[in-house]
Amino acid sequence: MKNRRLSRKSRARNYFKQQKMWLVWLGLGLLAAVFIFCSFRIGHYVGGYLASRQVSEEMQGVNREAQSTPVPQAVTPEETPSGDDAVSTAMPFGTVAPQYGGKSMLPVVQYPLNKYAHVSERFRKLQQQNKDIIGWLNIEGVIDEAVVQRDNEYYLRRDYKGYHNQNGAIFLDENCQLKTRPYALILYGHNMKSGAMFGFMRHYQTLGFYQNHPFVTFDTAYEDGKYVIFAVGTVSTKAYDRDYLDLAKLSASTVSWRREEIQTLHTKSIYTNTIDVQPDDQVLLLMTCVSDETERQVIAARRIRDDETENELMERVQRVRKKAY
Repeated sequence: MKNRRLSRKSRARNYFKQQKMWLVWLGLGLLAAVFIFCSFRIGHYVGGYLASRQVSEEMQGVNREAQSTPVPQAVTPEETPSGDDAVSTAMPFGTVAPQYGGKSMLPVVQYPLNKYAHVSERFRKLQQQNKDIIGWLNIEGVIDEAVVQRDNEYYLRRDYKGYHNQNGAIFLDENCQLKTRPYALILYGHNMKSGAMFGFMRHYQTLGFYQNHPFVTFDTAYEDGKYVIFAVGTVSTKAYDRDYLDLAKLSASTVSWRREEIQTLHTKSIYTNTIDVQPDDQVLLLMTCVSDETERQVIAARRIRDDETENELMERVQRVRKKAY
């Protein structure tokens, strides 16, 4: 009897040992699977980043070569037309149009040195790489990238040559028409942790970074442009939310609508700013996702006026302070 009880205990111990070993091997298998999955994801992420950087560097080389090409003489504007086209071409940029239908409207603005919206020689060369390239974004020491335009989905997961890449590309909002000078230019890019695309935007939440990089260059296929940043903040894409930024109103030519949305940008900015923005100023927005799907981080800049200098604007930027909440 005693031997039989020992045998039963021995079998029980062996059974539990086997179960324990099975659990150990199961755990090791799960850890191995997690390791392989994470390695794959990291490899995919790094590979996508490197591929994106390679394409970006290739495009930068094309852009440098294209910029070195002698620029042809500017087109001399013709005489002011009469009739139906008089309002859209005779009024200079920065002039508020008369009242139409009881609303104050801004005029359609032709490009001052490119009235018929001819594609520049520089962008003809860039478009040989990809016909969707319509702009170039540069912040010295921060970003130097091509900008494409098609619809608002295509370049979310494609690079500048159309190859699939999780980094995507920087693209201009599909609703922004460039045949005349738009009052609002809206650019989108992924908020990559690697810093690629619009991953740099988080650094603008630091006052010193903003003060060291307040100027943005955005050239389109039809004209060059230099902008100064006046707001950095987070806005909502959800209508009727108190933080909602209505991009359609910001892009419209109705003075009251533009004034309202420009004020929203000032209000939602984390900085107090003395750089004024008027309804007839051209505004450039850089927008990227944050953790909340209905929110977007935004950097807003306005076109530098003809009577302003960068030194003067830099002095004003140095007086910017972070808001106390």
